[in-house]
Amino acid sequence: MNTKRRFAFITTFLIAILMLALAGCGTNQSESTSSDTSSNTETTEEATSQYPITIQHAFGETIIEEKPERVATIAWSNHDVALALGVVPVGFSAANYGVQDESGMLPWTAEKLKELGAEEPTLFQDTDGLDFEAISDAQPDVILAAYSGITQEEYDTLSEIAPVVAYKETPWLTSWRDQIKYNSMGMGLAEEGEQLIADTDKFIEEKVSEHPEIKGKKAAFVSISAADLSKFYVYTPTDSRGDFLTELGMEYPESITSQVTDDSSFYLEVSAENADILNEADIFVSYGDENTLAALQADPILGKIPAVERGSVVIIGDNTPLAAAGTPNPLAIKYSLEEYLTLLSEAVSKLD
Repeated sequence: MNTKRRFAFITTFLIAILMLALAGCGTNQSESTSSDTSSNTETTEEATSQYPITIQHAFGETIIEEKPERVATIAWSNHDVALALGVVPVGFSAANYGVQDESGMLPWTAEKLKELGAEEPTLFQDTDGLDFEAISDAQPDVILAAYSGITQEEYDTLSEIAPVVAYKETPWLTSWRDQIKYNSMGMGLAEEGEQLIADTDKFIEEKVSEHPEIKGKKAAFVSISAADLSKFYVYTPTDSRGDFLTELGMEYPESITSQVTDDSSFYLEVSAENADILNEADIFVSYGDENTLAALQADPILGKIPAVERGSVVIIGDNTPLAAAGTPNPLAIKYSLEEYLTLLSEAVSKLD
């Protein structure tokens, strides 16, 4: 074979190989594209097939026909659940407690909005009642109210605007886990909600492990006003504040739990004469200010409570973010838990 024919043969051979390689790449790319398209179709079908969603709650059931694009929330904490799942509500209730500026938002809410690039949200001013007109103007596809105290009448009015996710059984007694569970279902994000619960549980577990000294200590959450020491209120373990103490590894005193006769009640009103209801508490938490503990210790009746005598009392500044975080949600927990655990630890140290 002469040089020219050998060169022509080699050239033809190389071109053939190149064409086969290109054909192979094209086939692989086509298969890959086909696979991706199939995967996307399956994902879309899977997302669509979960609808309609039926959610059972205190007022019956809510049926959500398709994945909502516009989410509104009312009352407390529900917007924080949406934000924690990466959803910016088209409108939500302004915070009416613990706010330290003119924003109408608690710091963890503002931080998450900034992270999501939405720093000017639409706020509903509903301190004196729900602003149905403003809620309607937001044109929501769903209204989240898993943590709320809405009435049947309010539920019915809201339902004329959009499907409503109400609380499971009792007003204002929705745990942070159920807040996530119900609100995430309402947004079509049930799996993401389960993951958020797991992530929050892990965060709590890690932080609590840094304070083994509080485990097993008897604790209660109360509300005592130095302006009127003739009575005080003890939150029950059913209330989110009391429940969260037990979640941190502490125990509610039997002297309190034995007095709870109505599981739907979240507090007990106690006269000063019956202050011994707190005698079994190693520590207790109360709203107040820098003068509250001194006022309690100076009182002839309340001053005899063992925790008051030894100073193993956590006073949380009234109307502060930490006080607001007493009703926990995933964002509030991450923002405030370390500070809260430090205060509990300091109170427990007074037992020595």
